[in-house]
Amino acid sequence: MGTRTGGPDLMALAPSERVPSRRDKATSLALLLGAQVAAMSVWFSSSAAMASIKRHDAVTPMQEAVLTNAVQVGFVLGTIVSALLSLADRYDPRTLFGFSALVAAVATGSLILLPPSGIEAVLLRFLTGICMAGVYPVGMRMAAAWAHRDLGLLIGLLVGALTLGSASPHLLAAYGTIDWRTIYAIAAAGSAIAALLVRVVKLGPNSRRAAIIDASQVAQSWRCRSLRLVNLGYLGHMWELYALWAWLAVFLRHALAGRGLDDPDAKAAWLTFLAIAAGAAGAWLGGLLADRHGRTVVTIGAMAVSGTCAAVAGWLDQAPLVVLMTVVVVWGIAVIADSAQFSASIAELAEPTAIGTLLTAQTCAGFLLTMASIQLLPVVLGHAGWRGAFTMLALGPLVGCLAMWRLRSTPDAKRLAGGKK
Repeated sequence: MGTRTGGPDLMALAPSERVPSRRDKATSLALLLGAQVAAMSVWFSSSAAMASIKRHDAVTPMQEAVLTNAVQVGFVLGTIVSALLSLADRYDPRTLFGFSALVAAVATGSLILLPPSGIEAVLLRFLTGICMAGVYPVGMRMAAAWAHRDLGLLIGLLVGALTLGSASPHLLAAYGTIDWRTIYAIAAAGSAIAALLVRVVKLGPNSRRAAIIDASQVAQSWRCRSLRLVNLGYLGHMWELYALWAWLAVFLRHALAGRGLDDPDAKAAWLTFLAIAAGAAGAWLGGLLADRHGRTVVTIGAMAVSGTCAAVAGWLDQAPLVVLMTVVVVWGIAVIADSAQFSASIAELAEPTAIGTLLTAQTCAGFLLTMASIQLLPVVLGHAGWRGAFTMLALGPLVGCLAMWRLRSTPDAKRLAGGKK
């Protein structure tokens, strides 16, 4: 049973937003993508700042993992609350996005005044993660509302923006003389700008809002077989993705230091930015191909490539640098190329008034799993080195490929990408 809310008819939109023009679509998507890039800069700001932090404080790998995972824990809590209260489907997404980005900016900016690895920093990173639950899935919901036979591409562009935003702090860290406080300050400013940008975004014609709280919608994620398989595919994808993004800079610093190169921290930051940012092109290409050839085709292909890269990358720390970087960049492209298609599949298979809630529930489950893989990687690293740690990540794409292969045989698969599966 849902709980009816008071207030105006949430299904009603202003006339200018009910009948948008192509120019409205292009302008709104450009503003939304800009806001997404700017807001997501706070997510991995601690990972990017870590090399500078270590020059001032003694930080163990486990402490580093806790600082990174604080964002993931906060995000999971935020998405649980958002999904149970159907926030993404009941309220103006621009208000939810803008408020979340603004609070994240304040939380990240406050880190400048505190010890970089203390309990206060962990709590502020936790708060930032909560806020990201009002940014990432809400942004996907807003992009999906503009879709017309290009759903995969639109969400792919949004995930590409997320990827660029996540990579941007590493670009700052590549300048070895930049202090960790500067990295946090710039990331905070980006999130504040995002809060302003999203306010002028127009809502797409496919926007639908629910007028009740219906927590039972979340159960659809598991009860419906097709949605369950999509989510299993997404979980396999997420097992690998954020552990790679969180630990790639550490691996590259290890590989470059072993070669005796000068300033391995700065070089590793540059290469990490290159590998992660290249994923923006992968997200765009994955969306384009999925709309033309099918969602399961793209997700299976991308996970097969990224899983292979995960299985071999740890063996290449002493390989020629061009070989190592080729594999790492291909990995960075493939690991995110399929991400948007799991969200697009939910949008195509779910009821229109439940899309925001089910997207939030999907990301909640995925990021809950990332906490395990991010925290487990240094444990495996200590026992089996980078070869064992990265091979462990390859298990996720394997499971994901099997789930999406099974989805192809279900009747609901014909609803994906206009019948292209």
